[in-house]
Amino acid sequence: MSIYLDHAATTPIDPRVKEAMDPYLEFAFGNPSSIHAYGRDVRAAIDVARETMAHSIHADPSEIVFTSGGTEADNMALRGVMVEARSSGKKHLITSQIEHHAILDTCEYLEKLGFEVTYVPVDDSGRVHLQDIQNAIRPDTALISIMVGNNEIGTLQPIREIGGLARERGILFHVDAVQALGLEEINVRDLPIDLMSISAHKIYGPKGIGALYVHKKVKMMPQMFGGYQERKRRAGTENVPGIIGFAKAVELRMQERERYREHLEKLRTELFRALKEKQIDFVQNGHADQSLLHIVNLSFPGIDSETLLMNLDIAGIAVSSGSACTSGTIRKSHVIQALHVGEERVDSAIRFSFGQSNTTEEISYVVDILTNTIQRLSKT
Repeated sequence: MSIYLDHAATTPIDPRVKEAMDPYLEFAFGNPSSIHAYGRDVRAAIDVARETMAHSIHADPSEIVFTSGGTEADNMALRGVMVEARSSGKKHLITSQIEHHAILDTCEYLEKLGFEVTYVPVDDSGRVHLQDIQNAIRPDTALISIMVGNNEIGTLQPIREIGGLARERGILFHVDAVQALGLEEINVRDLPIDLMSISAHKIYGPKGIGALYVHKKVKMMPQMFGGYQERKRRAGTENVPGIIGFAKAVELRMQERERYREHLEKLRTELFRALKEKQIDFVQNGHADQSLLHIVNLSFPGIDSETLLMNLDIAGIAVSSGSACTSGTIRKSHVIQALHVGEERVDSAIRFSFGQSNTTEEISYVVDILTNTIQRLSKT
């Protein structure tokens, strides 16, 4: 039996998404910048897709910028805003210690350019405290960037409160919503958000396509030049099949969101029930209640996570020890380290992330295999 429990890393493409993309991989091949019929037809399809994307988050279509994925969207938001802000004397950015490396590595790059970054801490559940954000704000603060829900431990952040504080101080607010899209209700007309990164392959869409929501008032320096695409904010011929697929994935996720949430809740409940029934010693990393439903991060004291991962993989079970962007390395999770819960929990952490094809029977089976594996490893 093969069981995939790493949906936070990526999801399989939904057959309905593939079906929507197929014509744009074969018949509708025109360049959307061309003025003839071939190009106009494809341009019209992109316009419809952009409207679908915008409607899902209550934005205006002109505020959607298509990118190559969440990483580029994060880079575009931080670099674009900070470079633009420098002309007005603002050079300070605030983020948290547990952001995705697309944010943290971009911040490191910006520091090399002379910008200054404050990395606020989190508590032992992974939550940012509003007071820490407030204390970090300076007269030259241009941007605050905090993810909606953490990709490793699932913890949800107080986005409304942080955004409200940013608005009061005249500071732009960016959120990474890659893991939250399609699960949490996100209304950019209601929430005080100025920029938001999203990605298709986390919601059963294709890889290599994402988007950045940019509020109309935001001024930012483009990071790619050479064309007029995306209102001159991101040059280059559009990834047409990807855009069509992304929009279809968003459409499906909006239609099925409540049912999907109910399904994930059942899987989550079954995991904890089965673990307790087997009397496995574990500790949950992240917030118990304020969390993305599809992510559960657990530490198994005394068990090395890499060894456990390999044994589960041999048994046909795919889980992870953290972000897919750092897989294949022996780097410890910066997220769990930031919780200050001790090295034993850092070294024994495993992330389970559920999807629409998983069943409660699969979860029960995984716990059986997990129990046997832990018992065997404990004796070695």
